[in-house]
Amino acid sequence: MQSTAQDSGFLTERSDRLRLRTLILLRWMAIAGQIAAISVADRYYGMLLPLGLCYLAVGSAIIANLVSVFVFPENKRLSEAEAMLTLLFDLAQLSFLLYLTGGLSNPFALLILAPVTVSASALELRTTLVIGFLSVAFVTLITFIHVPLRYADNTILRVPGLFEFGFWLSIITGIAFLGIYSRRIATEMRSMSDALLATQMALAREQKLTDLGGVVAAAAHELGTPLATIKLVSTEMLDELTGDLQDDARLIRDQADRCRDILRSMGKAGKDDLHLRQAPLGAVLREAAEPHIGRGKAVIFTLVAGEEGLKEPEILRKPELIHGLRNLVQNAVDFARTTVWIDAHWTSGRIILRIIDDGNGFPAQVIGRIGDPFVRARRIEQELRARPGYEGMGLGLFIAKTLLERTGAELSFANAADPFLSPSERPERSGAIVEAVWPSKSMVAPTNRGLGENQRIA
Repeated sequence: MQSTAQDSGFLTERSDRLRLRTLILLRWMAIAGQIAAISVADRYYGMLLPLGLCYLAVGSAIIANLVSVFVFPENKRLSEAEAMLTLLFDLAQLSFLLYLTGGLSNPFALLILAPVTVSASALELRTTLVIGFLSVAFVTLITFIHVPLRYADNTILRVPGLFEFGFWLSIITGIAFLGIYSRRIATEMRSMSDALLATQMALAREQKLTDLGGVVAAAAHELGTPLATIKLVSTEMLDELTGDLQDDARLIRDQADRCRDILRSMGKAGKDDLHLRQAPLGAVLREAAEPHIGRGKAVIFTLVAGEEGLKEPEILRKPELIHGLRNLVQNAVDFARTTVWIDAHWTSGRIILRIIDDGNGFPAQVIGRIGDPFVRARRIEQELRARPGYEGMGLGLFIAKTLLERTGAELSFANAADPFLSPSERPERSGAIVEAVWPSKSMVAPTNRGLGENQRIA
């Protein structure tokens, strides 16, 4: 699911639609606050309020809530139009109540920010703009048209014009600020959630493929003994039986031999997969890059020990490691002109990997946000020609970063050369650089091995 659902149609359905019971709860809280404010103003401060109309406004909200509770199911999710109409009702009810109680002279006018904040957090952009515009219109209208607040002696409560203007300006500013802020936070949270879901799905697929080898090896190992017994018994029966029964016993023995051969090959393949959980660093890197080696770009591997006499480490072949590295290599191959370099360097304490290409490098406007979900630079004509039909969503690097960080890596992104250099001035390795650094203890495999060889069936 894309995080850009806000750019779709006005009535686009969302999987994370607003729940009716959430708005019902918020409305009950507003009703309780309104009743308390009216009662205190009337009984404690002796304000002359149009109580009939005030309680009519509050009663309309109560009726709306009761209808929502008894008519609709508790777990109902509102469509975009239903949520907008619900918030517009709350906005109109609150504006009418403010009109009856002094307009902006009423300090509770600040609550008009609530519908805008809810809309910005959960609804589409167009809906938020509609509710925000109407909120500004209602606030402005009640500034000039309202029932003034009166004391018990019929004296009108007058607020200085400058104070009233400042209060109006602060509400308008609050509508804009809270709307933008809430929308930004909600969009980032949805994007992160969607991207993490995609990452988990990718990792689950890799994990299933890895676990399959273990299941096969275990099955081959466990079935070895029963097959040996079947062959032994059928061989003994050959000496005792005659005619068709002897042929049947010979068939059983031959089929047991066939099963033995099949299980032997399956067990070998399964153990090979298990052994690849502890593979040399170079083998893991080549496995990760293999799907992208034959795509018209040269992929050059360089493995160098940082200390004399230090052997190439055997590392844990984790699914998240393979998939993360594969995404990084794919990105480098996609944007490289001719060559991608994969350099590995290790010491007794660290393993350092750099993936470098000879492309244009990361765009300057996004290099600080690389690794965030759904980050895409605006593509220029040259990029369109280099990558025709590419429809990426900016998930590749996020998935790679997330998966590799799970293995203990620290990732950094940079450009190898100044993008403003002329072609003749650019070095060979002039494109993007992705560096991953692991502590050796999180990568190096233990010395003990897994399953041994299956015993030969006699």
